[in-house]
Amino acid sequence: MTGDQDRGGGQAGARVKDSRQDRLKLALRENLKRRKSQARGRDDAASSEAAHGSLDGGSPDDAGGNEPRR
Repeated sequence: MTGDQDRGGGQAGARVKDSRQDRLKLALRENLKRRKSQARGRDDAASSEAAHGSLDGGSPDDAGGNEPRR
């Protein structure tokens, strides 16, 4: 009798495991999309800053010799 219960539980366990795998795949995919979006946003901000100069309006080659704030 215990053998019958073990087999039935294995099938249900496999379904639960598959369901968990699917949820993890989906979560990983969403996480990857979010990280890519964040990276694109950082790249856009960096390229925009480079095109418009640094935030303090100076460059490292200023006559004052001061380095820009970071």
